[in-house]
Amino acid sequence: MIDSRAIIHPSAQLDRDVEVGPFTVIGPDVEIGAGTKIHSHAVIKGPTRIGKNNTIFQFASVGEDCQDKKYAGEPTRLEIGDNNVIREGCTIHRGTVQDQSLTKIGSNNLLMAYVHVAHDCMVGDNCIFANNTAIAGHVTVGDGVILGGLTTVHQFCQIGAYSMSAAHSAIFKDVPAFIMVSGNPAEAHGMNFEGMRRRGWSDEVIRSLRQAYKVIYRQGLKTSQAVEVLQGMAAETRQVQLLVESLQSSTRGITR
Repeated sequence: MIDSRAIIHPSAQLDRDVEVGPFTVIGPDVEIGAGTKIHSHAVIKGPTRIGKNNTIFQFASVGEDCQDKKYAGEPTRLEIGDNNVIREGCTIHRGTVQDQSLTKIGSNNLLMAYVHVAHDCMVGDNCIFANNTAIAGHVTVGDGVILGGLTTVHQFCQIGAYSMSAAHSAIFKDVPAFIMVSGNPAEAHGMNFEGMRRRGWSDEVIRSLRQAYKVIYRQGLKTSQAVEVLQGMAAETRQVQLLVESLQSSTRGITR
């Protein structure tokens, strides 16, 4: 299962059915779970923990030192969950002591070719980052997010669950849950209602989210005022509550 031309540090811990292709380098303090397949020419540095049934394609760089000039070699970490696909040329950096010393990626994500996930990012589950997407340091990405190709995200931004960006978007402010954005700088353009239907969400839930969007973006309200208006709806609909929580947690202001 491990090609003889791979270089694996003796202290690395690989489950017995992990596959490793030729010319891949796996450093010390790396743990890789069962069923994971690593193609040729990948580089994995520790401290890094990779879960089960992941696929890492050629020329990916996983767990490398971050590009923050304050980084001075501290032992920071990267954690990756299960069932992720990390395509060729992706770069994923460990955290910094200025944050939680941790970069974390959940499960069931697809990172297409040449995606960059910087230090201290927190990525949820079931996300898709299309080719050449780049998220800067300290970015938080919720579950079910889709970022179109060549999307860039400014450091410290929060990308709410089930939101979506069009290709070539430049995101400088927080994106609330469910919101679709596009442009440079990115602007809000509705919600992904078709995606909601495909997930099997009820017409009632979709109507509630449609009304919530109008409250936030069509009534000229400040974010705090919109939250007050939406509190009653949030008590009745879990998805609206998730939207309200993303508004309340915003620190950079929301994409308008």
